Amino acid sequence: MDTAHQIEQQLTMLLRRNTKIHLSTTAGEVNLERSAYGIMCQLADEGPQRLGALAIAFGLDPSTITRQVQALEEIGLAERSTDPSDRRASILALTDQGREVLDSTRSRRRSRLREALSDWPGGDLADFGRLLKEFNASLDRLIEEER
Repeated sequence: MDTAHQIEQQLTMLLRRNTKIHLSTTAGEVNLERSAYGIMCQLADEGPQRLGALAIAFGLDPSTITRQVQALEEIGLAERSTDPSDRRASILALTDQGREVLDSTRSRRRSRLREALSDWPGGDLADFGRLLKEFNASLDRLIEEER
C-alpha cells in the first residue's frame, strides 16, 4: 500500500472518530453541529466577523454560512450587530451563552484528546502537532490553488 493510500485511509477513520467524539462531547449541550462548532471557534479565536469573512475563512458559499449562522442565532449562541465601520453590513459575535457552550465543549474535547494521547511520549506529541499543522497548511495551499 502506498503512503497516499495509507494516509487517505487514516484520514477517513479520523473523520469518523471525530464525529463520534463531537457527538459525545456535545451531549447535554444545545444541539451543536460540527459546522456550528467551527464557526464558534473562529469567532472566539479571531473575534467578531462579517459573514463574508467567515465564508472566506471556511471556503464556503456565503449562503451556506448564512444558514449556519441563522441556526446559531436561533439557539442564542451568536448574534449580529451593525458594523460600526459600514452601517450596511453586520458583524457576527458569540453571545455570553455561546462562549459558555464553546468553552465547555472545548474543555471536554481537549480532555478526551489528552486521554487518548496520555501514553504518547512528549516528543511524539510535539512532532504530531507540528506535522498536523504542516499538513493542514499544505491542504490550504492546495485548496487555494484550485480556486
